[in-house]
Amino acid sequence: MKKHIIRIVGGDYRRTPIPVIEAEGLRPTPDRVRETLYNWVHHFWGGDFSDKRVLDLFAGTGALGFEAASRGAAHVQMVESNPAALAALRALRNKLGALQVRVHAGDATMVLERLEDARFDLVLVDPPFGKDWLNVLWNRLPPLLTDDGLLYIESESPIEPPETFKVLRSSKAGHVHFQLLQKI
Repeated sequence: MKKHIIRIVGGDYRRTPIPVIEAEGLRPTPDRVRETLYNWVHHFWGGDFSDKRVLDLFAGTGALGFEAASRGAAHVQMVESNPAALAALRALRNKLGALQVRVHAGDATMVLERLEDARFDLVLVDPPFGKDWLNVLWNRLPPLLTDDGLLYIESESPIEPPETFKVLRSSKAGHVHFQLLQKI
């Protein structure tokens, strides 16, 4: 069986292959969607990622988080619970020499409790579909974000965010709905 691979689409690590492991619920964000997301973020941040802190709450392959690191984010934290995915994330981080990337083992709710006072400029939420993760997380997300912090969400259906967020951009690719929100 041929190994499935995706690639980082922009920045310093552009074209770096990311191996996709076999894991339940793992569906890497397509290249086109990642490119769209980071074009949006580039617009809102004026192209400057150098002082930005990013949290990838359901890292999986790490594609979303490594894209941020590739574009120069100062700090990227990835959260993953699958042991094989964790090993792959750490191996790629080490191969790239991406010292700004930290990988946390555990599920999203457990790691959120450990983060305490940490604040992020961008939080990436791409959970396994069909598990109702957004309803579990909505109230925990605003305290994680800086004052103008951005929240990226991927979901299997359109979402209506709580009043604490405004929608900046939204789109759909195939069966995936994705939105960039801002804390208000």
